[in-house]
Amino acid sequence: MDVDEGKISSGYAKPPWIFKGSALYQIHLVKAATARAFIPKEFRLVEAFGYTLGGFFLASYDDSPAGVFDELVVIAGIVWNPPTSCAWAARVLVNSNEACHHGRKEVGLPSQVARFSKRITAVPKRKRERAFGFLNTYGLGTSLSHSEDLVEVKVSEVDGAASADICNIQTRSDESETKHRSWMGPAIKMSLPSFSGNTKYNSNLLKYSCHLHCRVRPVRPAVVSGSLEEEVENHTSQESLENERRLSVAVMLSKPIIALQFKCLTMQVEAPVVVCPSL
Repeated sequence: MDVDEGKISSGYAKPPWIFKGSALYQIHLVKAATARAFIPKEFRLVEAFGYTLGGFFLASYDDSPAGVFDELVVIAGIVWNPPTSCAWAARVLVNSNEACHHGRKEVGLPSQVARFSKRITAVPKRKRERAFGFLNTYGLGTSLSHSEDLVEVKVSEVDGAASADICNIQTRSDESETKHRSWMGPAIKMSLPSFSGNTKYNSNLLKYSCHLHCRVRPVRPAVVSGSLEEEVENHTSQESLENERRLSVAVMLSKPIIALQFKCLTMQVEAPVVVCPSL
């Protein structure tokens, strides 16, 4: 979707840009053939046994240069350009025109405007009382334990008046985990370097870094659902767009290996620099 630049009043001042909120960072085993479709020929994909490390970064910002917004970064895999390797974003979906415009023009990201529909449902958990095990025979030995929240986030890419469903992401969190600060994990600092660019909005190949300060803990991987079957119209540009969407969904549906929850997140994004590919 093209963003009307004339209607955008940017809150992005000079870098670094600061974002605050929470996020889920989930790492997947992505088929190299799927990831390679997104990687510029100037870079090499880091792979082993036909797979690379990709996944997604699902964030909810309550303070940023663009205000409050949600973001889903689909990570195709890890690419190598000596002397370093960085992540490559296959698609970036945001529910902010300003954030989309900035991502495209300044950071060289494949950003698209999207709709994030969130629903939270309390799901009761049950446990067996061992002391009264004989009652289980009659179904009386089961008691309600604390509940857990089922959080569902549906992400749909917006294209004018139309929209295309990308995926549905389900996460679960115990009620007790949100009541005790100790469950939030230790405070850490980390850096997530990435390559970007090579788009119609920014043709340069770029490198930028996101420095994170947050509380982090491992969580159960989110359950991702989505359809790889899309109707493709008989137009070359439309076919290319639909193919990119299908491949992005394929990344999201790949096998998760670890999920990290970031709370009290402060992310500092540095200005991108142009890189010279090592062929």
